[in-house]
Amino acid sequence: MSKAQITVLKRTFQKDLLEREITDAGFRQSFEPCPIHREGQSFIAEGWPTQPEGFCPPAWADIRHEVEMVMHGATPLWIASEGKTVTCCNDGLRPVIFRIERIESEEDR
Repeated sequence: MSKAQITVLKRTFQKDLLEREITDAGFRQSFEPCPIHREGQSFIAEGWPTQPEGFCPPAWADIRHEVEMVMHGATPLWIASEGKTVTCCNDGLRPVIFRIERIESEEDR
């Protein structure tokens, strides 16, 4: 089976939503962009459905179906390059955006 490379493209932080939706001022002050991932960080997913070491467990739950889709050869219609997609975790205040790319195995070629 193919593998997939997951790359962190961007960490975002929705400060306007944080200020509007979180009432506890102390909690708002301690909130920051995702503390687990960094832009440019890369992971290899293999041995489905094993989560890559060091990958955020809630983010993995959010994107694993898209990782599986790419590993099995699918590409969303709106993505220009075959074997890739762009997705994000579902943290509404600080979502992380990921690129998922298929890495073909020798037997897939």
